Amino acid sequence: MQHAKEDTLSLAKKIELLDASKRKLLGDGLELCSLDELQQVENQLERGLIKIRERKNQLFREHIEQLRKQERCLLEENAKLRGKCGLPLPLPSSEQQEVLHGGSVEVETELFIGPPKR
Repeated sequence: MQHAKEDTLSLAKKIELLDASKRKLLGDGLELCSLDELQQVENQLERGLIKIRERKNQLFREHIEQLRKQERCLLEENAKLRGKCGLPLPLPSSEQQEVLHGGSVEVETELFIGPPKR
């Protein structure tokens, strides 16, 4: 019974410390922190941000690669359908050629408002 009480007290202290740490990371309860403690919190946040940005960039790269694969499939399907309908195949742009051959393309888009230029 005594051992269970000690475990309970130990776990309660751990929960309290974790809760205090969480509040500090959220910017609460910083009034009593020393300069060293504030520096440690800042370092923790910076390390966390680095990991978050790395993961976000990884997800963006994966999504871009999926979109490129989807574009290649759609370009190939479009070419097949045009062939079945007897329509001439358009000459692929240099960007489409790179996509079809597995290259990467940086596309610059420009907004234009008004009637098309002739």
